[in-house]
Amino acid sequence: MGEKGRQVTSVKKTEAPVTLKQAEMQELLEELLVRLGEDPERDGLVRTPERMERALQYLTRGYQQDAEKILKDALFDVSYDEMVIVKDIEMFSLCEHHMLPFFGKVHVAYIPNGKVIGLSKIPRLVDIFARRLQVQERLTTQIAETIQRAIEPQGVGVVIEARHLCMMMRGVEKQHSAAVTSSMLGVFRDCQETREEFLSLIRARAGNGS
Repeated sequence: MGEKGRQVTSVKKTEAPVTLKQAEMQELLEELLVRLGEDPERDGLVRTPERMERALQYLTRGYQQDAEKILKDALFDVSYDEMVIVKDIEMFSLCEHHMLPFFGKVHVAYIPNGKVIGLSKIPRLVDIFARRLQVQERLTTQIAETIQRAIEPQGVGVVIEARHLCMMMRGVEKQHSAAVTSSMLGVFRDCQETREEFLSLIRARAGNGS
């Protein structure tokens, strides 16, 4: 399907066939249903290409959002220099290898250096990068590096715990496995005590029954 000039059948029943580059997304999605052995004209699938297009646009809307701009619009001068943690941020993304979902929790911490970020902006930052085709490792570093550039704190720590449907539904089919990734910058990388404080605080929820 990736060859230039390959033809697809148009949903709009145009007289002349269209190339892949000319085709509307719904036309491509209808062709995908045909290739999978389905009949896109049957009752349950008539509007499926339309629904799929809306869903994909929503799940990848992060490409149209500027992460650093959102953070810079909510910076505040402070004298506070202790650790700030926002943990258990829900995350849903699409694996770029199979376009299957992976989902889990994101924990973010930083130590201010004269500026803090409005707390609601950190979950928004996570969402912007998660709503793109991703791998968990890159998602982790993107969140940390964007915060580092935006406010130049003493350090940033990010940990993501996620389950991947590409492992749970296909391949090794291990339903109870989880992937954990981390990105530590500044004092979180250089100071073991700071790093351990962050990790102990995000683990504390288990003992509290949360």
